[in-house]
Amino acid sequence: MYSFSTTILLLLVVIIGCHSFVIRPNNPSNVNNIISSSQQQQKQKQHHLLTSRTPRTTKHHHHQQQHQQQRTQTAPLFSSSNNNNDDDSNNNDSIIHCDVLVLGAGPTGRAMTKLLANADLKVVLADAKYDSPLVPNYGVWLDEWQSIVDRYSQKHNIELKGGKCGKALNQIWQKTDCFFGGSFDTPMTERTRLDRPYGQVDKYGLVDSFQLDESTGNNIQIIRANHKVQQTFSLNLHGDTMVHSEQGTTTQLSNGQTVFSTLVVDATGHESKLVLRQVRDAGEAPPGFQIAYGVAIETDAPTVDDPFFGPYDKDCMTLFDYRTDHLTTDRDSLKHAEKEPTFMYVMPLSDTKVFFEETSLVARDPAMSFQEAKDRCLKRLEYLGIPVRNVLEEEYCYIPMGGALPAKDQRVIGIGGAAAMVHPSTGYHLCRMLMGASDMASCIAEQLKKKKKEDSAAVVSPDSIARHAYHSIWTSEAMRQRNFAVFGGEFLMSLDVKGLRGFFTGFFKLPLALWGGFLAGWKGLPYNVEHESWYKRMWFGINFIVRIPPEVAINMAWNIILYCVAEEGFPLPQSVTPLCGEPASYL
Repeated sequence: MYSFSTTILLLLVVIIGCHSFVIRPNNPSNVNNIISSSQQQQKQKQHHLLTSRTPRTTKHHHHQQQHQQQRTQTAPLFSSSNNNNDDDSNNNDSIIHCDVLVLGAGPTGRAMTKLLANADLKVVLADAKYDSPLVPNYGVWLDEWQSIVDRYSQKHNIELKGGKCGKALNQIWQKTDCFFGGSFDTPMTERTRLDRPYGQVDKYGLVDSFQLDESTGNNIQIIRANHKVQQTFSLNLHGDTMVHSEQGTTTQLSNGQTVFSTLVVDATGHESKLVLRQVRDAGEAPPGFQIAYGVAIETDAPTVDDPFFGPYDKDCMTLFDYRTDHLTTDRDSLKHAEKEPTFMYVMPLSDTKVFFEETSLVARDPAMSFQEAKDRCLKRLEYLGIPVRNVLEEEYCYIPMGGALPAKDQRVIGIGGAAAMVHPSTGYHLCRMLMGASDMASCIAEQLKKKKKEDSAAVVSPDSIARHAYHSIWTSEAMRQRNFAVFGGEFLMSLDVKGLRGFFTGFFKLPLALWGGFLAGWKGLPYNVEHESWYKRMWFGINFIVRIPPEVAINMAWNIILYCVAEEGFPLPQSVTPLCGEPASYL
């Protein structure tokens, strides 16, 4: 096995190396960062397809939906008005002035607002759904979450709090299970146990951790309204509802208020109408999507002699169950599930409450429908003998993965999904976003303080600050690491269930530092240091390919060759060799 896989890898290294010497990619010019009208139409079509699906929502059937948070509306920070009307919320003549306008009040927007305010900046957070509950169930590796807790406490004086376990965690499992049986002579009942703790984030505790409190004083103003931009026509041209100048940006909000800010941070997600994406090639593949149906149920409690919900240990989190034995009596459904696989993700929450989620890891349109994911979930539970006594909560979500990075030289600063920070192979996002928000907020605060000095105001312009902000999360080396993970996502999309079982069986045979670093994929998170240079990514590839079945290794080798030939700029060779230069910097 070792010599066969090594031969394949060495052959690929030779191909990549020769290719790199023959053709050196040029740095893309700024004009390539402007989305053409035809590609903008494609983006609008994609947006329509996504929003025509069931939106990312949660249906709460019990008191969870009654969790009511106290919100404080502060007075305008700096406002000028032509009359003495004290009610600014409906005063079109009033302009609110601030350092930073943050758009979007999900975890990303709240984190950025809190971080910037703690740096003594005046921040407006705008979102019409500010008071709406957060939807998803967030799962995190415990060591990654601890790195976030430490960073926010030590660097920003922000304590993540709440949850049954503290530190904004509701649940901790000391072990994590996977099931990849049914292929390559792996028994269907074989359990892969990972000695790495996993946690469930308390989303309400997370929100509370980023609440306005006395430490931020009057640095934050909450406005329950959205921006009014319907389309970004080209770089920094959004129509008359958002206008940039040398001093900053004027933004009209849906409630009639106007905000003038030095900077605008867009935390509205992947479907942002403000942040343009880089364009390398008109035929560049669009992002993939992770589709999931989740349900929290009440079921029968396990016994002392049988501490399991079906095959799932009540004391362990199950990350992957890629088995298809629940479909063996339905040949058509089995054939379809083998071609378009899904896995079960299981969080035991108490002796009688469990969260199950049937997930399509990553696919491109036509992606898995929510209804099919739900049908598969319920059929699996029935087959495993897990009775649904009561449905507590349902979750429908999609997560865009991969695609292009934000265009360079644009004034609006994307963060989170708007800046393509979702892991392109796995869909992990929360820890990457929180770590990236820390770096970006620190960068923005430093640059704005420079700008306020008389001798540097002309040099440190809003455009310059935006470039530095993007560079704080997407350095050239970070882009190379992402390119490596983007190929991973593309390869995973090509695999049937047999290939995925072989892929992940080999993946989790790697040392923890190697597979943990790949899943982290972000500077500052545990084990990421093992992927932060081209030679370490090459070492990961060597160690990985010798652990997967030959059939999957050959498939991967062929996909590497096709990907290297098809992708403009050769992002994969660039990620694993020094011969192709670096991606163009945001600076």
